[in-house]
Amino acid sequence: MKTALNIALGQFDLVWENPERNRKQIGDKISQINEPVDLIILPEMFTSGFTMNPKNVAETMNGTTVSWMHQLSKKKNAAITGSLVIKENGVYYNRLIFVTPDGDIHTYNKRHTFTLAGEDKVFEAGQEKVVFNFEGWKICPMICYDLRFPVWSRNSEDYDVLIYVANWPSPRINAWDALLKARAIENMSYCIGVNRVGRDGSNHDYPGHSAAYGVLGNTIGGTSPNMEQMTIVSLDKNDIKKYREKLGFLNDRDHFTLKE
Repeated sequence: MKTALNIALGQFDLVWENPERNRKQIGDKISQINEPVDLIILPEMFTSGFTMNPKNVAETMNGTTVSWMHQLSKKKNAAITGSLVIKENGVYYNRLIFVTPDGDIHTYNKRHTFTLAGEDKVFEAGQEKVVFNFEGWKICPMICYDLRFPVWSRNSEDYDVLIYVANWPSPRINAWDALLKARAIENMSYCIGVNRVGRDGSNHDYPGHSAAYGVLGNTIGGTSPNMEQMTIVSLDKNDIKKYREKLGFLNDRDHFTLKE
């Protein structure tokens, strides 16, 4: 178990619906990381941008991008995560994939498809919340629009890190900043959001604002806005233990279950 995690936040300008070019540019940036990191986080739909044309970019779990993630993870000795379009059993998913250097893989299908963009019309919504163990840390992955729904991310599992990968546009970036901080505070966990930059094929602008927040909502680190950037932040598990024991807020949680 590691008491500290070094995490690289990968904020990129994605090439519209071009997985090959995105893998190339992202791989080049990752190869330039010169210090040890445990995890590299990429944005939502990092191979294509936030497209509603899944047939143009969809892959399978045995496809090129997942294989690329495995190879890069092993080469950098760091886990890699981000979401991409996966076709499975005849339907499309906006799926977060988390690959470790040992070859382990964890997946999460986006629960809250973005109705404003019609994502619900072309992508199947996920049904399961996911919490898994990595290097002794309990990690809960989420995707973009999930950020607006605090009940879904509620810390019933005593997870340590909440991760959001996103294509969150400029007009609503204040909500992104505020909600990331709120999710950290209410769940007494680290909360990390990684967003893209640039303009996509639907003419939406993205400003980045990738950041990591501590258990009391303090900013651990982040990227510069509107710039491609790799920023490394360090998380300390002792901070989680200290504040949870001292303040005990999670002990006063309401207990309930979600029903469809």
